[in-house]
Amino acid sequence: MASLPSVSGLLDPKNRPATQLPTPSGYRILCAVPEVQEKTDGGVIKSDKTIENEALLTVVLFVVKMGPDCYRDRKRFPSGAWCAEGDFVLVRPHAGSRINIHGKDFRLINDDSVEAVVSDPRGYKRA
Repeated sequence: MASLPSVSGLLDPKNRPATQLPTPSGYRILCAVPEVQEKTDGGVIKSDKTIENEALLTVVLFVVKMGPDCYRDRKRFPSGAWCAEGDFVLVRPHAGSRINIHGKDFRLINDDSVEAVVSDPRGYKRA
């Protein structure tokens, strides 16, 4: 019969795969970075470095989760929230903290980093 792992082994993060996305705290928003197309509109295959740079400098993010204090400050946000979960938003290229979870890129941004909501994210690029 196989022996059970020790409790300290179960608490070691290396022994437990991540099962869920983090919950943003305070006024932060967890956003997913949309996947970058591997080919140009003309059919040319992009290099891995080009794809990495486009993901790093993207200005369009997908809102996944919002922290409990997002847009609660009525003095700063008198008209209410600037976005909602499920929206595509425009942000500055280097906005937020970049993280990678199971090979997917995410950013944690502040609620006031949202500059616009877009209905269709296709075609937006950093100018």
